[in-house]
Amino acid sequence: MRRISTGNRDADLILNGGFPVNSINVIMGQPGSGKTIFVEQLAFANLCKERPVLYLTTISEPLPKVLTYLQEFSFAKEEAVGSEIIYESIADAVTEGPQHLPERVFELLQTYRPAIIVFDSFKAIGDLMPDLVTWRKVLYELAGSLSAYDTTTFWIGEYIADMVPRLPEFAVADSIVELTREQHGKREARYFRVAKLRGSGFLGGSHAFEISASGLCVYPRLITPRRTGSYATTEERLQTGVKGLDAMVETGWLRSTSTLVIGPPGSGKTIVGLHFLREGVQLGETALLASFQENPSQLRRIVRNLGWDPDQLLVTGGLEHLYTSPVELQIDSIIGRLFRRVEEVGAKRVVIDSLDDLLSAAQDEQRYRDYIYALTQRFSELGITAMLTVEASRNNLSPADVSPLVDNVLQLEMLMGEALERTIRVVKSRGSAHDGRRCQLRITSEGAVVGEPR
Repeated sequence: MRRISTGNRDADLILNGGFPVNSINVIMGQPGSGKTIFVEQLAFANLCKERPVLYLTTISEPLPKVLTYLQEFSFAKEEAVGSEIIYESIADAVTEGPQHLPERVFELLQTYRPAIIVFDSFKAIGDLMPDLVTWRKVLYELAGSLSAYDTTTFWIGEYIADMVPRLPEFAVADSIVELTREQHGKREARYFRVAKLRGSGFLGGSHAFEISASGLCVYPRLITPRRTGSYATTEERLQTGVKGLDAMVETGWLRSTSTLVIGPPGSGKTIVGLHFLREGVQLGETALLASFQENPSQLRRIVRNLGWDPDQLLVTGGLEHLYTSPVELQIDSIIGRLFRRVEEVGAKRVVIDSLDDLLSAAQDEQRYRDYIYALTQRFSELGITAMLTVEASRNNLSPADVSPLVDNVLQLEMLMGEALERTIRVVKSRGSAHDGRRCQLRITSEGAVVGEPR
């Protein structure tokens, strides 16, 4: 099946390669959900001088306003307007006699021979029809003309979910894509969902997206890798860089495994993670820290206080830093950014500090656990060794316990006597012999050091 790209790699992934050629597609959503931007981004990604894109505006938004806002996006090519992409208003034809729409569209098809034709807003046309019978007849004639001219069609409309079974345009459409805006407390999230894609598979569910100057930035929902169980594992063992810790698990930690580092605030979780990343950098591996608390300035100060040189460690190809403010955190987008960054830099060691922020962003314990499972499986598939930190009291492994989903568990504790005493123990190490005794953990000017068992 030939397909048309959306101009967005991740949207194409969700659509199994894009929209089928010569199809009729409904792009639905409430006002302000991003429908027009999505279709314009698609239009400019498929410019062709021989067969242009024909963008028809109706009565929802005046043509001059559409062109004004278009200039704010980097994907727009002003030099292509009027030749490779043609904007035309059919507002007069629609208001004078909406039942004559097929005739007007037929004339435009003959004049421009477009490869892609967009109606914005298509719902506005249906609202002007005198009755449902007339609208069904218009749709039938219109669909026949569009199919005969080998053109891929997009109907943009301010539709909501309960209209889908009632309105005839959805029965005619080969695909239906819904863009939504949802309020989560004081945060707003946008989602991209494929409701129908005739004759083709697609990635189901709701996928987060953001709107920027470059158009829609889509983050496909994280799912368990389809190749689970078929990719090769390795018996290679890695060092954490924490003196005394690696001896507690055979000769080190298996590559492509995930380790949960649990402990209360101040117990040393972040420092253990930084040792692990620094050890990889010293061995020539690119490492990535995804953090939600320490910004880049704070990270440099921590590194410097550990006696390490931030100018040598925090460099491109060394220890990469992906910082996201917890105030703006959205679980789908941060996971999407994380894997994009992993791909860009070729990271082989990753630390997420901490999972508590992801739990807050998920706003649902089951959804959070599903994400962590899919996350660790994806890391394993990509050959990435990861550490995931999480806060917990002494008597609990973690809130929304995800320890069964990881390969290794390190528990850090703080014993409050006359002198503060930190301890560390290996609670779990799947497939490896390990020493489960509680040992002293000292934080020195040179980093973390594991001492004798208590």
